[in-house]
Amino acid sequence: MTIMTDGYQTTITFTSGERDSGVIITDIMEEKEVTPPGISGGGSTDATTMRNTTWRTVNPKSLKTLTPFTLVIAYDAALFDQMVNMINDNQEMTITFPDGSTLVFWAYIDEFTPAANVEGEQPTATISIIPTNQDADNNNAEIAPVYTA
Repeated sequence: MTIMTDGYQTTITFTSGERDSGVIITDIMEEKEVTPPGISGGGSTDATTMRNTTWRTVNPKSLKTLTPFTLVIAYDAALFDQMVNMINDNQEMTITFPDGSTLVFWAYIDEFTPAANVEGEQPTATISIIPTNQDADNNNAEIAPVYTA
């Protein structure tokens, strides 16, 4: 493994608003910034009892969370139509890193927010994504994200 030195060419692939069709929307949007999801332990569980003498005690939680993340994109106005179908649609997504490695997970688009259109600047939008870790093709079974080098 090699430490990444440049985030250039990090991309995301959606299975589309019409999941069964396998349509990819990359012809009407292009990534400018991809912030991959993080991982959270969800904080701690208070383990303090009346028998503690000086310190409050805590335990780590058992479950993990793949955290929400965002993309900044350049887009064709036709993306508005696609977003109507893709908002709240739990689908498989793949982030491809510059070294060719991938992170595959299930998630849905929560928000599509265009930025102000300004003369002399490329119009952009922010897409907010929430990982679900539920396979919509398999009765919403719990499924972990898969990293492949």
